[in-house]
Amino acid sequence: MPTVLVIDDNPAVATALEVLFSLRDLRTVSATSPAAGLAILEREPVDVVIQDMNFRADTTSGEDGAALFRAIRARLPDMPVILMTAWTQLSSAVELVKAGAADYLAKPWDDNKLLTAVHNLLELSETRRELSRRRAGENRRRTELEQRYDLRGAVFADPATERVIALACQVARADVPVLITGPNGAGKEKIAEIVQANSAVAAGPFVILNCGGLPSELLEAELFGAEIGAYTGASRAREGKFESADGGTVFLDEIGNLSANGQMKLLRVLETGRFERLGSNRERQVKVRVISATNADLAAMIRAGTFREDLYYRLNTIEIRVPPLAERIDDILPLARHFLAAGKRLSGDARDALRNHSWPGNVRELKNALSRAQLLAAGAEITAADLALPGARPPADDEIDRPTIEAALARTGGVIAQAAADLGLSRQALYRRMDKLNIPRE
Repeated sequence: MPTVLVIDDNPAVATALEVLFSLRDLRTVSATSPAAGLAILEREPVDVVIQDMNFRADTTSGEDGAALFRAIRARLPDMPVILMTAWTQLSSAVELVKAGAADYLAKPWDDNKLLTAVHNLLELSETRRELSRRRAGENRRRTELEQRYDLRGAVFADPATERVIALACQVARADVPVLITGPNGAGKEKIAEIVQANSAVAAGPFVILNCGGLPSELLEAELFGAEIGAYTGASRAREGKFESADGGTVFLDEIGNLSANGQMKLLRVLETGRFERLGSNRERQVKVRVISATNADLAAMIRAGTFREDLYYRLNTIEIRVPPLAERIDDILPLARHFLAAGKRLSGDARDALRNHSWPGNVRELKNALSRAQLLAAGAEITAADLALPGARPPADDEIDRPTIEAALARTGGVIAQAAADLGLSRQALYRRMDKLNIPRE
């Protein structure tokens, strides 16, 4: 049963609140002095505190109530505190709300408003506890991943990325082809590195070839090698990537760019481990783990007749999808800090701008944006103006009321980005509205 602590030197107040809360299945404990209230907080669990602002008959300033609030705040920073005020202490209460108090109500109080405030705070506290438990679990799993596997310096905090990396580690030891899909710049090569680093052939060579942007003959020569005169300009024999990767791994990025002939030869290598160099009839044998990646829709290419279906199923024994950065919001700031030079830092508006941007270019765009901003920044602090992100959303002009915002915060466990999205606002607009309504940011 949730517990409410009432700290008020008037026993009648505690009695009235105990009766009121008992109707809502809330347990009430009470104290008639700040010292007694703090002692209760030291020895038993409490979910919400309701405290008076004045405990001495010779003053109406609210200074003792303010001191009590700050003492609670120092001991229990996350404890929700509702202030009970007389009109003479109203200004003090407003200042304390800005300092982190959950709310204030004037005496005599409105029962419905008080019950609603307590209910919302209890709901928000439970959501935050659940969020804290979930994050603790995520941190534990991330630590286990880092201790057990070589993650190649991957920087991440988002559960979506953790799942991708965990899958990459899980399939790494299996001697099967892996297809990594996802948009350009999302980090497909980093996932390929993780698969290779944790594979049974991690000590072998790791050879990378981007299949995009090369004519078909040159691409096939890069893959399988070529003899002298195999194509125009082939003045010497050359070893291909599969020969170089023998006993290790070859990573073929943008696999959708392979020509029909290249696809046929790659299929043969996957099935038999055999191939010929361009311009040669001599068969060569290799043992190579193949990891491929693409941002193309290979299923659509199969329907269009531009990609072999049998090759697709050979490559796609295991598929790992890397989501775009827009689906991994919690990765944005850790990655941004990783890209910052020593001594540089992000301002609050820069952090908001980074999290609100859609990042169509994904991690690559983020890295470039930070590199540019560090050159433009006048000092150590990088601002939103330094980032100059295109398509930044203008602040919303809203009149959303306090209960609506508090409900959104409760639903999302106080995660501002999610609450703002639910309300159709930017983070900055939600912060401004919260400040105007004296809703604490914590």
